[in-house]
Amino acid sequence: MTNSFYDFTARDIKGSEVSMADYRGKTVIVVNTASKCGFTPQYTELQKLYDEYKDRGLEILGFPCNQFAHQEPGDGEAISQFCSINFGVSFPLFEKIDVNGSTAHPIFQYLTKALPGSIGKRVKWNFTKFLIGPDGTPVKRFAPADSPLSMKPLIEELLAKNDSKAVS
Repeated sequence: MTNSFYDFTARDIKGSEVSMADYRGKTVIVVNTASKCGFTPQYTELQKLYDEYKDRGLEILGFPCNQFAHQEPGDGEAISQFCSINFGVSFPLFEKIDVNGSTAHPIFQYLTKALPGSIGKRVKWNFTKFLIGPDGTPVKRFAPADSPLSMKPLIEELLAKNDSKAVS
């Protein structure tokens, strides 16, 4: 039985296996993304959060997903180029995955179980955001329509806890 976010791995956009344990001690946002979605402009706000807080321990992990109206049709290279050219994305992107159903990536199975949404243990749409504390505990789920910037107060609270640990 997996008890922690840190027990999982995923392949990055280039196909290398990445352990979520690499993010131990960091505040993490896990988000399922798509290049052709009405919420795609959220990449701008996600990058803004990353730029503002990465030096204090925020990580954003983008997981492209094509399960919602086929809004992420490209391969890894196309997705990476789109995000970089159009939104200046510099936070980690991962291989395209499923977030719902029997083929859902284990990370999303874990997160949707830990933080069910309005439709239960499923992801409603692209740009569902999961905030994970520095101890690996899923803290809060944000709906696709929620602005990433609306997460700032909780991000700052989690980072402040981490800052105080670093000082003591």
